[in-house]
Amino acid sequence: MSSSTIAMKKLVASDLHTLEAYARLRPTFRAQVLAHKKRRTLALGPNVTLIFEDRLTIQYQIQEMLRIERIFEPEAIEEELEAYNPLIPDGRNLKATMLLEFPDHEERRRMLAKLTGIEDRVYAEVGGFPRIFAIADEDLERSNSEKTAAVHFLRFEFGEEHVQALRNGAPLAFGIDDPRMPCRKALEDEQRSALIADFDP
Repeated sequence: MSSSTIAMKKLVASDLHTLEAYARLRPTFRAQVLAHKKRRTLALGPNVTLIFEDRLTIQYQIQEMLRIERIFEPEAIEEELEAYNPLIPDGRNLKATMLLEFPDHEERRRMLAKLTGIEDRVYAEVGGFPRIFAIADEDLERSNSEKTAAVHFLRFEFGEEHVQALRNGAPLAFGIDDPRMPCRKALEDEQRSALIADFDP
């Protein structure tokens, strides 16, 4: 089994540290994850960031949730796994957390009301191929007619031709195709390599 396939396997309870073990490991593990996430974080603009999730980032989120909530019952741990495992890429897609960030409370309220549905206009772009628009918030609806949420979960589905082009050196960019927040950002080599590793061989 390849390292890529192993990296994207869903998490099971035996992959997680107990609360006691995690308390000891947390400083080292947290530093490892933060360094890992740096290569997987893309600032599309001053107010929007994409964090591309994988098995390690999701394990960290689950471990932190168990720690904060003091969860140790097997049934409750399984519930957390069921909630978070869908955020791990499946081998032919990329999955990202989208953050809409406005430090001022009043500006955040105003902008989230203005940006309803913006999550459906986020795209990936491989070389000269047509844009791949994100599938947003499959677990639950986070926008309504009055406002969008500050956090969204996105899935970008890539075809074999996209993956092959990326492996052959095609550029990879992400953006928002919407006049309310137009932006586009090409990935640097280190970021691009990190995301290509999410695809099955």
